[in-house]
Amino acid sequence: MSDIPPMQIDTDARPFRYYRHAVEKHWDPHEIDLTVDRDGIAELDDAAFEGLKRALALFGAGEDAVTTDLAPLAVVLEEFEDQLFLTTQLYEEAKHSDFFDRYWREVIHPAEDARGHAHSSPTDERWFTEEYDELFARNERAMRRLLEADTAENRAKAYSHYHLTVEGILAQTGYYGLTREFDAETHPTLPHLPGLIGGLTQIRSDEGRHVGFGMAKLTELIQTGRVQPDVIESTIGDLLPLVAAAIPSQERDGPGISSTDLIEYARNKHDQRMTQITTASQQLPTVEELTTLTD
Repeated sequence: MSDIPPMQIDTDARPFRYYRHAVEKHWDPHEIDLTVDRDGIAELDDAAFEGLKRALALFGAGEDAVTTDLAPLAVVLEEFEDQLFLTTQLYEEAKHSDFFDRYWREVIHPAEDARGHAHSSPTDERWFTEEYDELFARNERAMRRLLEADTAENRAKAYSHYHLTVEGILAQTGYYGLTREFDAETHPTLPHLPGLIGGLTQIRSDEGRHVGFGMAKLTELIQTGRVQPDVIESTIGDLLPLVAAAIPSQERDGPGISSTDLIEYARNKHDQRMTQITTASQQLPTVEELTTLTD
């Protein structure tokens, strides 16, 4: 018989490991150097500059939305380790919003000044499509539904909307594309924006944990028989056309990653995750695998 007293925190729990990883990988969006970006962005022609602004507006608005939409999950989850993780996720979503806001103020506005353009706003409706707005409206409804009826099926739908679709497909695919677009090693003929790449790299790593948390929760619901896999498949299937329509593209001739490439990347990621969630013999990725960027 062990004489070790019971403790409040289960340090072996997956959410706790995600929480600790988040604590250890802390980063500050205001410590990223944007100096080179201010020079590099001047090399873009007006059409490419507008395309970049649209992409940044979409990402920033998405981070704003997921920051405000996460709260219902924190209300309904009972396990303390889950709550620990969610505190880091909410904090990280806020940091992501902060990064995009700072980039617009400190890089986009000076570039507009140099071009003789009036200052634009990342909240302008011209950046957003009906499909984009509908995707996030559905995500908000799925999360708020937890406060009305906290059922296993509603939890599965919430994770499917938030963690697997908005974060796991739309955001990670868009970030992947934008990272490759302005990474000097991938497209050396395009201006290198190291501040943007540095911020996106940190954000993508954070979201690996977020997606992994949702995957673990969905796997648990399936393995305990509380939810059937077709609930997840049908939920995400209904959202995929909205995702495909909302994935941003630079839409210019010459070097760069195409919308077709991005959609294929998104499809492959989705198929891989669904196999890991629904196949009993599959192991979920470790937190290191989730947060390591292997493009």
